[in-house]
Amino acid sequence: MAGNKASRPCHHCKSRSASAPTDTSKIHYEKFWLYRHCSSVQQRDRQAQKAGQLFSGLLAMNVVFLGSAFISSMIFNHVAITLADVWILISILKVLCLCWIIYYLLGTSRQPHAVLYRDSHAGAMWIRGSVLLFASCSILLNVFHIGYSTILIHCKSRVEILFPSIGILFICTQAYFLWHHSKDCIQVQHNFTRCGLMLTIATNLLLWLLAVTNDTLHVEIESQLREVERRFAGKAKILVYIPFCNDTALCVCPDMTICKVFQKGYILLYPFNTEYCLICCSVLYVMWKNVGRRISHHHVPHTKPKFKLQGVVFGPVLGAVAVIIGICVFMMYQIQVTGLVPSRQVFVLYYSYYIVLLPLMSVGAAIGTIIHALEKKELDTLKNPTRSLDVILLMGAALGQIGMSYFSIVALVASDPRDLLNSLILSYSVLLIFQNITQNVFIIDGLHRQRFVATAEEEGTGEEQNCEGYDQRRMSVLELGQEIRKASLSYIHSYSHLSWKRRVLREISFFLVLCNIILWVMPTFGGHPAFENGLERSFYGYSTWFVIVNFGLPLGVFYRMHSVGGLLEVYVTA
Repeated sequence: MAGNKASRPCHHCKSRSASAPTDTSKIHYEKFWLYRHCSSVQQRDRQAQKAGQLFSGLLAMNVVFLGSAFISSMIFNHVAITLADVWILISILKVLCLCWIIYYLLGTSRQPHAVLYRDSHAGAMWIRGSVLLFASCSILLNVFHIGYSTILIHCKSRVEILFPSIGILFICTQAYFLWHHSKDCIQVQHNFTRCGLMLTIATNLLLWLLAVTNDTLHVEIESQLREVERRFAGKAKILVYIPFCNDTALCVCPDMTICKVFQKGYILLYPFNTEYCLICCSVLYVMWKNVGRRISHHHVPHTKPKFKLQGVVFGPVLGAVAVIIGICVFMMYQIQVTGLVPSRQVFVLYYSYYIVLLPLMSVGAAIGTIIHALEKKELDTLKNPTRSLDVILLMGAALGQIGMSYFSIVALVASDPRDLLNSLILSYSVLLIFQNITQNVFIIDGLHRQRFVATAEEEGTGEEQNCEGYDQRRMSVLELGQEIRKASLSYIHSYSHLSWKRRVLREISFFLVLCNIILWVMPTFGGHPAFENGLERSFYGYSTWFVIVNFGLPLGVFYRMHSVGGLLEVYVTA
């Protein structure tokens, strides 16, 4: 190209080119030197970026391995390594993360030219809203833990009050940091920022691992005490398990209302802590990928698609029916399971609800995938770390439910699959695998489609009606009825203007959103039939099955929550 540009004649050089020949070799050499110099700068920049990512990744890996060794030693040899030692280690990591976050907020982000670009795809509203929701629940959880430990201070160490106190400060600071800076593409102090982000990710991972292992001990001891209650009901005094208690001697909760409130609140809010740690890790990872990233102007969308409840009728209705029925089933299940001997019928009802709902979700996702294939929309091939992380999280989190399902299938087929309850659990496990696969394909395919650009007629339909009605704040009953009729006609008009493909995609997406919400609510607030039915537990053994479930169940809950965000993105882009 350099040679062609050099040999091309120009108006100012015609007379000079006739008398003296053009030195093309010199021009080619200068341009080649400039190109080589620029490419070497870009290459050094890429090498420095990879080196920084490698070093920060190694830092996080070593921190996670060290914390995992402490937690494993606490579980298998709690005499040498106690829970207080693990708390001290994680508290030190929390303090280091707090120091870095405060330095980022007050120093790094305020430097000139620090944040020249912001990733529009990162830190979506539903993600930041989830961070605030789970952070609030985690703060309340730590408050209950402090109050609980204060009441039982005679048999507890002061570390059990110090650890949740530091946790409250860490959660508040991290939530503020993620709410305001999750979109940052920082351009200064690359390596220090990467190390700080990776240290915070490693700390959240260790908090999640500690929560999962302590939840395992909590549920195990609680179930053992329940079996003691069944055998010696009314004859023995029931001891209450204290969360985060790793000793054989259990503290007895006094006969006080406030103590019972702290205990029940702690057990109710415990799952939200694990979800908070996982979602913070995902947001921090996107920030880590965006360190030093430069976004060109044509990558920035000019208009952000807004969530509008227009063009959907059947999806919200069917989804609302599924949610209402699910809440009724969940309440009946909770009432029966809290008794000493849960009835067999409540398990049949619980699994029957899933067996009806999961095929509908699978069929809807399959139809949506077929419609995506029939569409002529081009694939979005631009670099997007947020979308890549969404795909990884969807595939990784689905492994929790899929793995538990395969363990259940093996146990039930090997035992007695002809029993009614066993056959229901077997069908539930198979259907759950298909539902996860079909939904992942539908969401991932929808995330890689380019956004639909609405026509002026479609955009103007709702805007005119929105502008009307707000101009007059005082209306009579007759005028109010006329406005409602206009709004209804506008909704029907916008619904009829949508193409049948977009209409079906929106209906399916909204239906799946509501279904995933109820499937997230039920296990989050205590619907754990895998703990209570005893079928898989008798096959694999008590400890083995609890390890399997407590690692798979939090991933399953996180999968449902993350699927809601992906489906909302598919709904908006349809």
